[in-house]
Amino acid sequence: MKPISLEQELRGNSYPGRGIIIGRSADGTKAVTAYFIMGRSENSRNRVFVEDGQGIRTQAFDPSKLVDPSLIIYAPVRVLGNKTIVTNGDQTDTIYDLMDKQMTFEQALRTREFEPDAPNYTPRISGIMHVEAGKYNYAMSILKSNNGDPSSCLRYTFAYSNAKAGEGRFIHTYQGDGNPLPSFEGEPKLVEIPNDLDEFTNMLWTNLNEDNKVSLFVRFIDIETGKYETRIINKNI
Repeated sequence: MKPISLEQELRGNSYPGRGIIIGRSADGTKAVTAYFIMGRSENSRNRVFVEDGQGIRTQAFDPSKLVDPSLIIYAPVRVLGNKTIVTNGDQTDTIYDLMDKQMTFEQALRTREFEPDAPNYTPRISGIMHVEAGKYNYAMSILKSNNGDPSSCLRYTFAYSNAKAGEGRFIHTYQGDGNPLPSFEGEPKLVEIPNDLDEFTNMLWTNLNEDNKVSLFVRFIDIETGKYETRIINKNI
């Protein structure tokens, strides 16, 4: 697989939905992740990311306009020891709780399916980063309907051992805009990861569709020490 230009990929897709990027900085010293949300409805656009302990959660920007919180208010990022969990829904809590009980990432997600938002049946996308004593591995998952048939759930897990410097993987919920929204297909896309946190953050935010982008989270974790730096950008400020 050849790497794609993440800049061009985002610029050329008006509605990838929610997206997760996980990888390793070009100099090999940082474990990198990013998560963004987009929205077409007023309810989806009425959100911000706020810090919550070592992770983040979504919150209504204007609580008086919040209609249905069930699929839009959740904790996208939580930290369990040396593991960082990043997802597009409340399966973050499922992964956190069950891995805390010694289940694996994949086993935890066996208890969940795609979102019940017919006719889209939005995929649940998830990532887990394991950083410990200079070693870094990660995995990504997608749970999706069987080509729009909700009677069958397709489950895919992709594991990346000894993550290579300068490489990352990008997975998102939708192929693009549509009605119903077409689910992501294939394995996570190979992308390049730079060294600079602010450069990466600005590139992502600038190239997400101006009308549909809502919030962006980016984190660089030092692979030797576990210390991290975070950037959060909200369209609603």
